[in-house]
Amino acid sequence: MRKWFKVLLSLTVACMLIITLAACNPGNEKVRIAEVTRSIFYAPQYVAIEKGFFEEEGLDIELTTVFGGDKVMTTLLSDGAEIGLVGSETSIYVYAQGSNDPVINFAQLTQTDGTFLVARENIGEFSWDQLKGSTFLGQRKGGMPQMVGEFVLKKHGIDPHNDLNLIQNIDFANISSAFASGTGDYVQLFEPQASVFEKEGIGHVVASFGTESGHVPYTTFMAKQSYMDENKETIEKFTRALYKAQGWIQTASAREIAETIQPYFEDTELDIIEMSVDRYRSQGSFATDPILDEEEWNNLQAIMDEAGELPQQVDHKTLVNTEIAESVIEE
Repeated sequence: MRKWFKVLLSLTVACMLIITLAACNPGNEKVRIAEVTRSIFYAPQYVAIEKGFFEEEGLDIELTTVFGGDKVMTTLLSDGAEIGLVGSETSIYVYAQGSNDPVINFAQLTQTDGTFLVARENIGEFSWDQLKGSTFLGQRKGGMPQMVGEFVLKKHGIDPHNDLNLIQNIDFANISSAFASGTGDYVQLFEPQASVFEKEGIGHVVASFGTESGHVPYTTFMAKQSYMDENKETIEKFTRALYKAQGWIQTASAREIAETIQPYFEDTELDIIEMSVDRYRSQGSFATDPILDEEEWNNLQAIMDEAGELPQQVDHKTLVNTEIAESVIEE
C-alpha cells in the first residue's frame, strides 16, 4: 500500500509541476520560423532559443528547416510561416516578380559569406592563381554562395567559366559527398563540413570567401509587409530577443556557444562545433546587431549584378526596415 501511495504521490507532484510550468507562459505567442538550412553559421538564432531570450519576450518559437531559398519564400508567401531566415537576394527576386505584398528584411543574422575554399591537397602557401586549370566544385547557380564565389574569383583575376572547370550541377546536400568521393580539386563548403574534412584529412581550408567578399546581408530574418504592419510588436519582441543573443555570442567562449547549440547538431562532435563557431566569429560572420545597413545592401546587389543574377536595382528603403532594429538597440 505504501509503495502505491508513493507512486501516486510522485505522479501528483509531477503533474502539478507540469501544470505550473505550463502556467508560466499562458500568453506566449507562437511564431513560426522557416530557415533555409540547418547551419552552425546561424548560431545566434539557436542561442536565442536555447538561452530563453525569445521566451523572455513572450514568444514561443517553432523552427522548421525547409532547405532552399525558393522553399522559404513559398512557405512565407503561403502563410506557412510568419518569419523566414534566408539570404536577402530572395526578397529581391520576389519583388522583381511584381509581388503586391513584398517580403521585408528586418533583422540581420550573418554579415559575411559563410563558405570556405577547401583544397584536396595540402598545398602549403596558397595563392588564388593556383585555381587556374583546376576542377572547382562550386555551389548552385543563382544562390548567394555561388555568386559570392564567382565574385571573389573575378576579384583575383580568375574567369570562373573559362579559367577553370566549374561544376555547379550538384545538389547542395550532395556537394560534400561528391568531393569526398573524388570529384574536384577544390570545393566551396560551409562549416562544419570544412572542419570535418580537415580533421579527416579529406581536404584543407586554404581561404575564406567571407573574408574576401566583405560585408553583405548574407542571411536575414524577413516577413511579409502585411504581417509586419499587423504585428509590429511581435517583430519588435523578436528583434529584441535576437539582439540579446547577438550580444551574448560576442562575449561567451566558443566552447559555451558550442555547448548551447549542440542540440541542433547532434551528429556533429562538440569539438567540431566549437572549431566552426570560432572560425565564423573570428572572421566577423555573426552580425553584432540586427541592422542591415545601406552599404551592405548595395554590396549584395553589386555581387548579384556581377554574377548576372540581379533582376533589377532595388532601393535599400524599399525592402529593408531598420527602424525596428534601431529602436531595439536604442533601448
